[in-house]
Amino acid sequence: MRYTDTKKEGGLTLCGRFTLGVTMEELMLRYMLDDIPEYIDYRPRYNIAPTQQVIAVIHDGTKRRAGTLRWGLIPHWAKDIRIGSKLINARSETLLEKPAFRESFLRKRCLIPADGFYEWQKQENGKKVPFRITMEDKGIFSFAGLYDVWISPEGQKVSSCTIVTTKPNSLMSPIHDRMPVVIPSGQEDQWLNRSIQRPEEISSLLSPYPANQMLAYPVSAAVGKVANDSIELISPV
Repeated sequence: MRYTDTKKEGGLTLCGRFTLGVTMEELMLRYMLDDIPEYIDYRPRYNIAPTQQVIAVIHDGTKRRAGTLRWGLIPHWAKDIRIGSKLINARSETLLEKPAFRESFLRKRCLIPADGFYEWQKQENGKKVPFRITMEDKGIFSFAGLYDVWISPEGQKVSSCTIVTTKPNSLMSPIHDRMPVVIPSGQEDQWLNRSIQRPEEISSLLSPYPANQMLAYPVSAAVGKVANDSIELISPV
C-alpha cells in the first residue's frame, strides 16, 4: 500500500492494493449487518486500487451500516477532487496534526473490510516482488479507516476514505517500513463509536497488529496491473 499522504517513503513509490474475496453473506455475518444496500453491486475483488469504490462499515448510533466510499480522502474543505489520489493513507503518528485527517479521526471513523493486502518488497537487484499479507486464519479483517464527505462546486456529493497506517510488525518489516492499522475484532465497536472523541481513547487502537497472527507470501507480478482482478492473483508463487 502507499503509506504516505503526498510523498515517497523509504525510497519506494508504493502501490495501494488489497483484496476482499468473500461472499456478501460472509461479509454480512462478519459485521452483523442487517443488509447490504441495493445500490452496491457487490462481488469478490482481488485487486482493489485507489480511487475505486470500497466497502466500508460505520455505526449510525443504532446499528452498523455498510456503504461504499471512494478510496482516497477528499476533505470537505478541498477545492479539487484530485487531492484524494494523494490521501489514500494517513500516518497514525500525525493524525491530529494534519488538517486533512484531524476532524475525521475524531468524528468520522470507519472499518474497511479486507481479507488481504499487497505490498512490494524491493530486492537487492532492484526488482520489486509483490507479497500478499493475510490473517493466519485467512479470514476477514478490518483496516482502520477515516471518511469525509465533499461537495463539488456543481453540487456533486462524494464520500471518500483513507486507510490509517502505522510502523510495521516483525512480519512486515522485511517487506516494508509501514503497514496498515488492523483493528482487532473485539475493539471494532470502540473504533466506530462516534461518541468517543478523546484522542487518547482511540489512539491506543493504532498499534501494529501481532505478527504471529498474520501470514505473508509472494504472488504473481500480474497484481501490478490494476485491470487484473481474478482469483489467480492471490495464489502463492
